[in-house]
Amino acid sequence: MSPFDLTRQHALITGSSTGLGLASARLLAGAGAHVWLNGRDEAKLESAVAAIKADGGAATALAFDVTDEAARVRAFARIETDAGRLDILVNNVGLRDRRALFDIDSAAARTLIETNLITPFELARSAAKLMIAGGRGGRIVNVSSVAGSIANPGDPVYGVSKAGLDGLTRALAAELGPHAITVNGVAPGFFKTEANAQSMADPKIAEWLQARTALGRWGDPVELAPAVLFLCSSAASYITGHVLAVDGGLLAHY
Repeated sequence: MSPFDLTRQHALITGSSTGLGLASARLLAGAGAHVWLNGRDEAKLESAVAAIKADGGAATALAFDVTDEAARVRAFARIETDAGRLDILVNNVGLRDRRALFDIDSAAARTLIETNLITPFELARSAAKLMIAGGRGGRIVNVSSVAGSIANPGDPVYGVSKAGLDGLTRALAAELGPHAITVNGVAPGFFKTEANAQSMADPKIAEWLQARTALGRWGDPVELAPAVLFLCSSAASYITGHVLAVDGGLLAHY
């Protein structure tokens, strides 16, 4: 059996109707997992589910707002009722608010940290309870950012939230290791997603990437998905508390 085989496993991927989350969901489904796709737009979710099923994968739409506590409770209750297990959680949902130190208001800063740090914490706790109850262990992968390791003037709170998520990854790894649950993260660099459409059209950013990264280009969502699959698989059974940069060499390039 391949160490990347996820047959009979159930995986919840938040924010997976498009972009990085959908690319990961499609790859995990291709490896045999039943993927639970999450988002707030039911039409987009159903379209994503249909695409995965057309490729021979198993998928279920689970529309809910991850920041809504009551909605989270209902979502995990449904997974427990319908699947009887949860083996993988990919915390992919993230919020962006590019405002400088004296421009972003306190309420917006709290919302950013609540979405990018507290919500993954709560999702991980709920997922871990199901994994522990199942007695099979599990995998949690947090989608962080290179912004958690480096600072960018004019965008302070996002970096703080992702640095916190990196710390949460290590803390959860220490807490959940005795239950055979590994907790890791991936830190994407600049990827071609719908959220980055405006930046992708800016030639100055393309020039910056050419000079600032080792590979000199934007990443494609399908280039992040294999790192997520690796950390979700038995191939990464002795890796926990680690954040893997998938950034075209941005952090390594001086």
